[in-house]
Amino acid sequence: MDFAFLTLTELREKLDKKEVSSVELTKYFLERIKNLDKDYNSFVTVTEEEALKNAKDADDFISSPGENPFLCGIPYAAKDLFCTKGIRTTASSKILDNYIPPYDSTVIKKLKDQKSVLLGKTNLDQFAHGSSTETSAYGPSKNPWDKNRIPGGSSGGSSAAVGTGLSPWALATETGGSIRQPSSLCGISGWKPTYGRVSRYGIIAMGSSLDSPGAMAYSVEDLAHLAEIMSGRDERDSTTGHAPVEEYAKKISADLHGVKIGIPKEYFVEGMEEGVRHRVMEAVKELKKAGAEIVDVSLPNTKYGSLVYAIVAPSEISSNLGRYDGIRYGHTVANGKDLMEVYTKSRAEGFGDEAKRRIMTGTYVLSAGYYDAYYKKAQKVRRLIVNEFAEVFKQVDVLVCPSTPNVAPKLGKAADDPLFGYIADQLNIPGALAGLPALSIPCGFARPSDGETPSMDGLPVGLQIIGPQFGEQKIFNVGFAYQQLTDWHRKHPQI
Repeated sequence: MDFAFLTLTELREKLDKKEVSSVELTKYFLERIKNLDKDYNSFVTVTEEEALKNAKDADDFISSPGENPFLCGIPYAAKDLFCTKGIRTTASSKILDNYIPPYDSTVIKKLKDQKSVLLGKTNLDQFAHGSSTETSAYGPSKNPWDKNRIPGGSSGGSSAAVGTGLSPWALATETGGSIRQPSSLCGISGWKPTYGRVSRYGIIAMGSSLDSPGAMAYSVEDLAHLAEIMSGRDERDSTTGHAPVEEYAKKISADLHGVKIGIPKEYFVEGMEEGVRHRVMEAVKELKKAGAEIVDVSLPNTKYGSLVYAIVAPSEISSNLGRYDGIRYGHTVANGKDLMEVYTKSRAEGFGDEAKRRIMTGTYVLSAGYYDAYYKKAQKVRRLIVNEFAEVFKQVDVLVCPSTPNVAPKLGKAADDPLFGYIADQLNIPGALAGLPALSIPCGFARPSDGETPSMDGLPVGLQIIGPQFGEQKIFNVGFAYQQLTDWHRKHPQI
């Protein structure tokens, strides 16, 4: 039986009806990874032995009386930023190549409580610095629709794994677009939560005021289930919110009557591929037919989002990467003649070019003579962006716009352009700065501007749905309604 591209809801039903065991399901995906991932490089580490043991434990639980947790026995992949006890966690960086955490992140622990089965850890841009996975120390991942193109990033390994059918879902993280952008480019559904909705404890930090752990799957309904499981207050993460976690999946509704959807004109940026614009506007028409009221809105401070992010993110990165000194853990040189040389050589060998670039930029911005001129001013503009979103959400329930201005570019484009990430994520960064929840869901295909693609239909286009803080239910409802009306999320590459 072929289990690739089945939704979590479909897999849950098959497991509960004993049509397949967790061990059989796990072996199926492990075999698929073994046969296919050499072409896509979506995994850094495959945890075959642990996965089969956990699958056997899940089958024993399923055989016992009582209701099964939603994820019980279902395999998944985790971006290699999530600490996993006893399993190598690298952040796709040489400086952590041999790091084995002594503890699990909060999210991993919640999934263990569900008796879900970890297949392995996925590739990413080193320390999540990038939008293509091309900064990974283990080489780039490839797009499921065209192996000559990027899968996006930094969660490119997760999006490639799900998009290729190597895992039914994957954990991911986002700082400024790292869930929405790769989900869009790989033609899958991705959820970026409200900042503080999901615990960051045990996740290797990039930008502490921005990092948001989320998920990638095949449907919005699946993401709603995952949000229920992953979300909630964590005493080990003081930034998690106290708002109660709703029963997102149970309350999900396709009724859009009375729902106001805002279309921000600034998100249809100059240089956007015409095919992307066309597909997104087709999706807006579908939502209108379903009963939603479409309202044109303006977010003029959007244009400053990438500029603010280019200051705030490196500043937080320079602070967070200070702990990797060659002494406490991670890569250490063997020939340092004194402590300073151990520091400098270990960091020089362990960090890639992008990490070094961001460390230097952040350190410069935070230095005594420039803090007020750059970092402090950027935070003031960030507050303007937050306030602007808050005012718009007094007029509308959600915002709808493209997830990216283009379909997947070719490999090499990002590596040649240090500013690629800031441009690729320009439609995601403002919402991330404001800590807003968002989805990216498939809304069709478009031909790339370079005109080259192995598919006559083109490459996937993503529809972005943005909600107010802790407005997960609103975005799930709109995304679910769209997926009831269309079948774009059911389109998968011929692997």
